[in-house]
Amino acid sequence: MNFSEYQRKALETDQVPGAGEKSLIVPLLGLAGETGSLITEYKKLLRDGPAYRVFDERIAEEIGDILWYLANVASKAGMDLQEIAESNLHKVQNRWKQHDEKPLLPGIGQRFYDEHFPSSEQLPRHFTVAIQEERDGATPRVRISMDTQQLGNELTDNAYEDDGYRFHDVFHFAYAAVLGWSPVARAIVKRKRKSDPKIDEVEDGGRAAVIEEAVAALAFDYSRKHSFLREVRTLDYTLLTTVKSLTNHLEVATQSLHAWEEAILQGFAVWREVVEHRGGKIIGDMQMRSVRYQSL
Repeated sequence: MNFSEYQRKALETDQVPGAGEKSLIVPLLGLAGETGSLITEYKKLLRDGPAYRVFDERIAEEIGDILWYLANVASKAGMDLQEIAESNLHKVQNRWKQHDEKPLLPGIGQRFYDEHFPSSEQLPRHFTVAIQEERDGATPRVRISMDTQQLGNELTDNAYEDDGYRFHDVFHFAYAAVLGWSPVARAIVKRKRKSDPKIDEVEDGGRAAVIEEAVAALAFDYSRKHSFLREVRTLDYTLLTTVKSLTNHLEVATQSLHAWEEAILQGFAVWREVVEHRGGKIIGDMQMRSVRYQSL
């Protein structure tokens, strides 16, 4: 029996049929009541311990009643319980399921977005980026380099206070390492996919780079309220879904919420080290989906 069949059979025992307000309020109240009963059973187990011998039987009964009321509410809302269950499973897997060490990108059948492009247009699978802070009077500036060659322009915080945002290129390289995606990092290391003008325009162009900068700024603003993610293991679901919404028209849309969480958390772990030491090296490994800190 699947959920759809259960839902149909459960509806046959509905004592308040119809589409009126009462027909929906009754199962909603029943759902609330049975949830309270489930909690009460756990309270009895905590109180009585092994002496409460009917715990398993009572818990199964309460869960069954909750399922009936859920099915009834779904029926009166015109929804299919099977579709709801499948959609929810997809949602939680997207949020929490970890990928294999070397996964294929969902719906693409390849491991990297630039896999079929010339090597000169591919993000480096392994990279070391050096970040050094220099002082220009009272204003600290950050210079990044790869193989002793300077990358991009020197950066400042562009803020009234010293908040370390001048080191934020760490986040872009973290996205490159963990997600295999970063229009900003791709531009910095001069690996834009110019052999395909449309990809170069849409995926590696200015709009995509602005969106990535918005993601980095959004995550940074969130981190301010959470000790810059020190000792943080999970991120707010709303933050992650907002990031997904911002990027849902780009190739990185294939990445899960869990993958984004890993990219953000790993990026901040390196960023905190870089800020503390006023510089350092970013060691990225796209094969292992990882980025780490190393002192200069």
